[in-house]
Amino acid sequence: MADVLSQGEIDALLSAISTGEMDADELKREEAERKVRTYDFKRALRFSKDQVRGLTRLHENFSRLLTTQMSAQLRTYVQIHVASVDQLPYEEFIRSVPKRTILTVFEPAPMDGRLLMEVNPNVAYAMLDRLLGGKGEALSKSEGLTEIETKIITQLFQKTLYTYQEAWSSVGDFDPVMEELEENPQFLQLVSPNETVVVISLETSIGEASGMINFCLPHVVIEHLLPKLSVHLWMQEKQKERLPFEEASLKKNVKKAVLPISVELGRSSITIQEFLQLDKMDVIELDQKTDTPLLVKVGSEPKYLAQPGKLKKNLAVQITDEIKEGEDID
Repeated sequence: MADVLSQGEIDALLSAISTGEMDADELKREEAERKVRTYDFKRALRFSKDQVRGLTRLHENFSRLLTTQMSAQLRTYVQIHVASVDQLPYEEFIRSVPKRTILTVFEPAPMDGRLLMEVNPNVAYAMLDRLLGGKGEALSKSEGLTEIETKIITQLFQKTLYTYQEAWSSVGDFDPVMEELEENPQFLQLVSPNETVVVISLETSIGEASGMINFCLPHVVIEHLLPKLSVHLWMQEKQKERLPFEEASLKKNVKKAVLPISVELGRSSITIQEFLQLDKMDVIELDQKTDTPLLVKVGSEPKYLAQPGKLKKNLAVQITDEIKEGEDID
């Protein structure tokens, strides 16, 4: 990304050229020279900016879905949002993971390969404590999960993967199958150490506990889905998803929607004292004249003008005019 000069730096540069301290021709020669930039082949950027933006949008949607699911299941305050999206070598990611954490390995069938969800112990133990009837405190455990705790947390994470599947449905269909639950990252070899992965970090708060949920997606696994993360293609696909019969069904259901319609006969203003003294057979004078059209509202919006009358034995109004949007009503 090119550096942007401030106004002060621009003025100083122009002043230096005008006084002869800096030669404009020399600047042109430097610009024409070939620039050399250091490139780290171990940290190859294989995800384009557009694909990273697509992954960010997708996981923002997942965060909203997961917030709703967790709030309902844990019956407590849950807040989840995307904190960062980075691409780095798998070896660098696995070194950054704490020695004691909760790692969920799952296969995105029918795709080949495996994906990884890493849940900070503060978050995982708060979930577990809440499911077991506690207040959702982040308990410190050095001995790891018991067999019963592992079973409970596995069932919870399986439901999380169903929500993850729903978030990915706009890009591609896959059925996440949970393979294993691991606590030590050193025992886990997802892909080769130099393979580029994208790491999506979700900042998570459950009650008073907070921490990160990280999704590690190897490039080699989701490579064939990456072209679909383009904004233009994504919008095109979503438009193509609706079939003709679905559009007809949608229109049919919209036409069945109930709209409340009310007719305003007139208005009046009285004092609190007059209101308190109202009794049977009292008459309230309205400000509506008999030759002035009545106001017809659809919901709370003025929509038509009408004149009162009768239809058989029922009171009715006849529409005389339509109120255009933005038109003032006196």
